[in-house]
Amino acid sequence: MDLDKHKAISLLNKIMELELAGVVRYTHYSLMVYGYSRIPVVEWLKTQAEEGLLHAHKAGEMVTLLGGYPSLSIGPLLETHLHDLGDILRESLANESEALAAYYQLLELTQGKSVLLEDYARSLIVQEEMHADDVNKMLRRTGKTGVYEPPKQH
Repeated sequence: MDLDKHKAISLLNKIMELELAGVVRYTHYSLMVYGYSRIPVVEWLKTQAEEGLLHAHKAGEMVTLLGGYPSLSIGPLLETHLHDLGDILRESLANESEALAAYYQLLELTQGKSVLLEDYARSLIVQEEMHADDVNKMLRRTGKTGVYEPPKQH
């Protein structure tokens, strides 16, 4: 079975764009945090921005590995003007799930066709799921052990 390089390049460029949008979003968030927990939260957000840049670069490397042209676009950057720490974390969780879905699509596309791309997708899925778990735990209330679930919209 041959890998559909065109689809893989398109998906990798989408991943690159989502990760670059995350860099901008996390950088913005880091500037908008105020209050008692500002210092550790700002450091965590800046670390997430740096990680997003590494992920974007890696996706671009995979694009060029396949002979493609890395995108110069960036994913959507919608400003909600909600800067409460909980709002920032919920927005982050939603955006991370979009990137995670793209990595899962890449895994599905490459399974059994490219060990390199399959391993790349798996390793990023692990990192993204661990990151989502960190955010989920930050959204939980002290003493609550269940997974954070966003409120149901009516």
